[in-house]
Amino acid sequence: MAGEVQDQVWPLPKFYFSVKLGDDDTVNFQEVNGLDSETRPIEYRHGNSPSFYPIKMAGLGKVGNVTMRKGIFVTDAKLWTWYSEIKMNTIKRRTVVINLLDETGNPKMVWTLNNAWPTKITGTDLKSEGNEVAVESVEIAFETLTVAAP
Repeated sequence: MAGEVQDQVWPLPKFYFSVKLGDDDTVNFQEVNGLDSETRPIEYRHGNSPSFYPIKMAGLGKVGNVTMRKGIFVTDAKLWTWYSEIKMNTIKRRTVVINLLDETGNPKMVWTLNNAWPTKITGTDLKSEGNEVAVESVEIAFETLTVAAP
C-alpha cells in the first residue's frame, strides 16, 4: 500500500562474517559450515510405570566438526602451520571465534568454538585448463560451542 512504513527489523545476511583462530589475526574464509550442536536424549522407563512409554531426559551434548574454506594466498600458511603442530597426543588447541557482522562491521552473532584443533586439511585441486581460484579447506574439531548475541 502507498505510504506504508516498513519496520527496520531485517534478518542478517550470511555473507559478511569474520573468523579469528586463537590469538592470531582474523583469517579471511570464504565459507563456514557445520555450526551445529545437539543434545542426545536418554530414554528411561521404570518397571511399574502406568505409562507404556519411556520418558525422555536430556543427555550428553554433541557437536560436529566445522569445515572452513578459503582462498590460497602467497606466503599464507597459517592453516598448514597449525595442522603441523599436531604431534603424538599433543595438540595446540585454540579458541575459534566466528562473528556474523552487520553492515557497519560490528558483530551481531558470535559462535565460539572452545578447545578447537584441525583434524583435516585439504589443499586445492589443480587443473591446467581450470579458471578458478585455488581454495583450501580445514576441518576443525572442538569440544563445546557457545552462541551469543552481543
